[in-house]
Amino acid sequence: QVVYAAARQSMTASERRLSFNDGWLFHLGDAAGAEGAAYDDSTWRKLSLPHDWSIELPFDKKSPAGNGGGFLNGGIGWYRKAFTVPANEAERSVVIDFDGVYMNSEVWVNGHYLGKRPYGYSSFQYDVTKYLNAPGTPNQIAVKVNNNQPTSRWYSGSGIYRNVWLDKLAPVHVGQWGTYVTVPQINQLADGSHEALVNLSATIENS
Repeated sequence: QVVYAAARQSMTASERRLSFNDGWLFHLGDAAGAEGAAYDDSTWRKLSLPHDWSIELPFDKKSPAGNGGGFLNGGIGWYRKAFTVPANEAERSVVIDFDGVYMNSEVWVNGHYLGKRPYGYSSFQYDVTKYLNAPGTPNQIAVKVNNNQPTSRWYSGSGIYRNVWLDKLAPVHVGQWGTYVTVPQINQLADGSHEALVNLSATIENS
């Protein structure tokens, strides 16, 4: 408890978690080699997240999405973004947290493959610390999204349609979804007020 309290005091919540929504580049369609750090994305469209490319397309009565998907096509799209980590935060772990990507997202940082999320409605994160360049040196993240329709019974959209966050974690920190609260018992007292037993558990990670 003492160690965790010290770590918590060293960084405020706004410093620990930053919005990662601005400064993205987007390309509709596949792009061979776009996962590479040196890929030339100078002609790509600039945008901020959240973003849904399907709603930007014309309606198509032949769309495989059908009427449930709004007759709007999906397909493949790529997102890229350059970012740096300040030198004074070199000792922290860096985690990129996606609230939702529809769908089948694959993520690379500086050309290193981080993984695939074959679903579209769940959040997920990657610890990118060991793949980052030296502090102050630009890094490159690339995200490939593949909405190969039909994939849903209703309109799903396509792309990074929810927020993305950059978490900078102290070596000792609360894990992802690491707090769990239950109220197993509530009693009414003689004077009409209530008392409750509240259980709180927390998963603490030490890297």
